[in-house]
Amino acid sequence: MTTGEGSLAPKKRSRSAPGRQDWASWPHYDGAATGFRGYWYPVTWSSHVTDKPQPFTICGEKITLIRDGGTAYALHNRCPHRGVPLSEGNQQFPGTVSCPYHGWTFDLPTGKLAAVITDGPECRLTGKVGVQTYAVEERLGMVWVYIPLADEAPHPIDEQLPEELVDNAFVMGGRIEPRGGNWRFACENGFDEGHAKYLHRTALWRLFKPMPTWNITRIVPRGRWLFRVQDEVHWEADFPGVGRWSNKRWWKMQPPKETFNIGNTGAADSINPTIEAQDFPGFASLSMPGVLRIVYPNFIHYEFYVPVDADHHNYVGVMVNFTEGLQTLGFYAKYLGAIRWLFHGQFSGQDAWMVDVTDAPPEKLYRPDISLTAWRNLSEEEYGKKLAAAGADAPAESAPAKNPPAENAPAESAPAENAPAESAPAESAPAESAPAKNPPAKNPPAENARAEKEA
Repeated sequence: MTTGEGSLAPKKRSRSAPGRQDWASWPHYDGAATGFRGYWYPVTWSSHVTDKPQPFTICGEKITLIRDGGTAYALHNRCPHRGVPLSEGNQQFPGTVSCPYHGWTFDLPTGKLAAVITDGPECRLTGKVGVQTYAVEERLGMVWVYIPLADEAPHPIDEQLPEELVDNAFVMGGRIEPRGGNWRFACENGFDEGHAKYLHRTALWRLFKPMPTWNITRIVPRGRWLFRVQDEVHWEADFPGVGRWSNKRWWKMQPPKETFNIGNTGAADSINPTIEAQDFPGFASLSMPGVLRIVYPNFIHYEFYVPVDADHHNYVGVMVNFTEGLQTLGFYAKYLGAIRWLFHGQFSGQDAWMVDVTDAPPEKLYRPDISLTAWRNLSEEEYGKKLAAAGADAPAESAPAKNPPAENAPAESAPAENAPAESAPAESAPAESAPAKNPPAKNPPAENARAEKEA
């Protein structure tokens, strides 16, 4: 895997050469405007999925989520009869969802047409027409949907989650928020080595802690993760012909003299035992299909960048504290009283601002962008393997699933001559803080208003 610092050694070229400005070196990544298929994506809080179907778009796929008998289901959000979104319908029978237009009723586990209310009990279309279904799991208090690359069975979702979240007790708080800008800009922003020191220097989250001016950083691959490792940290600098620049201020804490790799403002006096046991090489790490992990001494922040379409994504930010018992009360108070507003609010809002206005390529990269190119190299290699395993060669955005919804009625059903265009469902923006009513056995949730202990 070409992810180390050495992979970015510049080739010899004339001084007039502009350098890499497009994404031609990463064709799979360039083609993934609507995301990488073949992965699990968090969609909304478990507590928000009820017996009323709701519309969502993930990787360009319009889906509807509905809960029946405690189980969440995902179906393609289009009735094959006239293209009406199933999310506009409701449940007329247990285990089904019915289109609001003519009562076409679909079985939730299989997607097959179970009844057509307006055609009577003997409708000959029953069992011959259907809509695509998607695999669903619930973890971290959220509903996750697998977006297939072809007709493959989904890999276990726990293989995609950060390893420390699978087996350890924790409490968490989080935010799911629809945002403008392509998911790749959000993902690159999260792992970007340079922006935090400058963009976030005005964030209230860092009001009393200085940020470095510049670093010397290398990228270290470990397993499926890329880690940003700091070799040098510089708090101020003299820029020839311009002047001196520093993030130090009289009201901020004095920065440490040593280099550190847990947290981004200085070395810690103590580290949570669970976090310390992970032996992370660096405090920032990234894995496919766009999962960011930022490690602090006493908690870990995760970001999941969920593709919606080429111009929008869902930001899923989760703060985790590895504690249980009465100590969880301290996290509740800190998260609801400060972190939710300062970190998942104003601090993260600065990122959202930049992601929404980013316009690349073309681009002109600089030394700290080793984090971006390493991530692109990783995604190119890993997705290339996934495409090869599925027998597909096309870029992500042009490689639809091999088993699309069976929407063609058989010959005995005469089609209308002038079928209307497909009706696009309105997106439902998930709220921030509803607790999950049906947590999975492994990972009970804890969101903004109610963080709970990991079972």
